[in-house]
Amino acid sequence: MEFNLSMSSQKIETRDFDAMIIGSGAAGMSAAVYAARSGLKVVILDQSVAGGLTAEAPLVENYLGFKAIKGTDLASNFAKHAQEYAQIIDSTQVTSVKQTEKGFSVETSRGEFTCRSVIVATGTSHKHLGVPGENEYYSRGLSYCSTCDGYLFKGKRVVVIGGGNSGAIAAISMSEYTSSVTVLEYMDHYMCEKAYEDSIKSRNIKYITNAQVLEITGDRKKVTGVRYRDRNSAKESVVETDGVFIYVGLVPQTDFLKSSGVELSDRGYIVTDRKGRTSVAGIYAAGDVVKDTEAQIATAVGDGCRASLAMYGDMVRAGKR
Repeated sequence: MEFNLSMSSQKIETRDFDAMIIGSGAAGMSAAVYAARSGLKVVILDQSVAGGLTAEAPLVENYLGFKAIKGTDLASNFAKHAQEYAQIIDSTQVTSVKQTEKGFSVETSRGEFTCRSVIVATGTSHKHLGVPGENEYYSRGLSYCSTCDGYLFKGKRVVVIGGGNSGAIAAISMSEYTSSVTVLEYMDHYMCEKAYEDSIKSRNIKYITNAQVLEITGDRKKVTGVRYRDRNSAKESVVETDGVFIYVGLVPQTDFLKSSGVELSDRGYIVTDRKGRTSVAGIYAAGDVVKDTEAQIATAVGDGCRASLAMYGDMVRAGKR
């Protein structure tokens, strides 16, 4: 039977834990496994479903032990493993984390939880372009996830906005079943790794550089094109398309920490030491939400391990274990 990443049917049997992991991506699930194996009572909370951005990757080819594996399959493996050690409660929005005499009070859309320590592994979400038509045509031909929605455009034309690694991977994946793929890149050169650049060229995917997207066009019902300006010539053009996939960067999910005392960078990422400790004792961070992250699945897993070990060690030294 195919594993279902959603755990929302699980009942909340207790609300007090030794360690609370916020975020069930690669970093969060890794942290949970290490924390539970240290003897801590652990829960994982996530505003969505288990898997994080790993589940959105069409194909993962750089995670040790797997020459190539679908992101959904790798995320499923992570979730199965983590679920053996900790309860995963999804569809739960964390709104604040506050210090108490015994640890922390975590306010959520499902009420209050308490814990001795917190590991924040909320990762990032997709950045928006902020151009006309983007909001209007979201889910009507416009998406931020080719893994989720790409196959809806089988045999059709698609445009990928953003030619970095994520956009390149999406373009390459969708070229297998769409009639055409065009990549619009703001910079004047390829922004993806050489291996992806070579694959794009070999598949005859059109990669347009110096393209400043101005508008997502449509017929009021669905997407029909993307209007852009050539940054060199200032000439405006429209690429006719049936679908648009936006990959222009990521935004850290840290709004709920604004009043917690945790130090954030000017871009909203969490500042930590090399062990994942934040500026607030008892709060740790791991994965893509951390400042200067490499944004890789492998480093996220390592971050989760490191933060959990630091957390447990700090508890022991403080006489809390």
